[in-house]
Amino acid sequence: MQISNRQLFLNHVAQVSPKPMDLEIVKAKGVHLFDVNGKSYIDFISGISVSNVGHCHPNVVKAIQQQSETYMHLMVYGEYVQAPQIQLAKALTDLLPPNLNSVFYTNSGTEATEGALKLAKRVTQKTEIICFRDSYHGSTHGALSVMGNEEFKQAFRPLLPDVRILEYNSIDDVNQYITSKTAAVILEPVQSETGYTIASNEFLQAIRKKCNEHCALMILDEIQNGFGRSGTFFAFEQTGIIPDILLLAKGMGGGLPIGCFISFQKLLNEFTHNPVLGNINTFGGNAVCCAASLACLQTIQSEKLMDDIERKSILIRSLLIHPAIKNIKGKGFMLSIDFEDTDLNFRIIETCVKNGLIVDWFLFNTHSMRIAPPLIITDEEINQACEIILKSIDQTILVK
Repeated sequence: MQISNRQLFLNHVAQVSPKPMDLEIVKAKGVHLFDVNGKSYIDFISGISVSNVGHCHPNVVKAIQQQSETYMHLMVYGEYVQAPQIQLAKALTDLLPPNLNSVFYTNSGTEATEGALKLAKRVTQKTEIICFRDSYHGSTHGALSVMGNEEFKQAFRPLLPDVRILEYNSIDDVNQYITSKTAAVILEPVQSETGYTIASNEFLQAIRKKCNEHCALMILDEIQNGFGRSGTFFAFEQTGIIPDILLLAKGMGGGLPIGCFISFQKLLNEFTHNPVLGNINTFGGNAVCCAASLACLQTIQSEKLMDDIERKSILIRSLLIHPAIKNIKGKGFMLSIDFEDTDLNFRIIETCVKNGLIVDWFLFNTHSMRIAPPLIITDEEINQACEIILKSIDQTILVK
């Protein structure tokens, strides 16, 4: 008897939850996924803010094909001069202020967090890291230490010492707790696992001021916010502040794994001595991933994908009107739909998936539905997706 792929998946691929979504996807194109039975799904979450230019965008596929035929991995990070790394770093820093002029490549967002924390400690010679309630920066040891939710941390303690958690959007906390002991303050401009809580400009400006006063580094995590999802290429462009370190990943790769942290070259040069190789990896800046990322960046620019984000965001809000929807919040293509409770939300999400729409929940807000579509989504596809959500709400309530 032949074992199904589903059973092989459950038997041999390590699981992270007792109930995975369990879809067997065999093809993806644009905003659509296709399962083993030929059923089509609209991906309304972009694989959790990854597929910003959609799945298998021709520009990204072409870049991957061309680079993979030239070379892939050559050497561990930082030793060889590789055109894909250079071209991407130049394209990124051209979009950024002068103090963000040097790119350190990583394999993922959580690794970018780890590198940024190390850099802050090295540069400032201090140890205290300030983060915020319900923040999410990854799940490796250091990133987990600055996660602002105890439920996900308690099983893995002890974690990094000298981590202080403040309330998000509390200027009073900022003024009280950022001191001369602080090495860095790390936060997301839009908290991605709370249901997209937006930092006020006043809050961010208060952090910037206190960091300046106490020679602490301000780390902005745009791993989920960046690459156009907020309506500007970087969310911080809308805030009036500039970070000392910027974290990117997820939507950066066009579907391939890549991340980075970006800072001032003089700061990053601290990794070159005492000790040499102060922060290293094997696959960071992989040539194929960099080529894909550059194609993704250029596609967002050339197709002017950010120009319509706000209008389409308003369109989604205008279509999703239902008595069961308590609130819709967020920014750009980072939206959350609030329902009465977790049980109702989970059942509506399950029904949406059965009806051909991929949506999800948030780690720290289980009564809200995540909406984070690819930037390429059309008005017609938005209408289809919203119709499925409304239909699924009605079907779920009727069953109840």
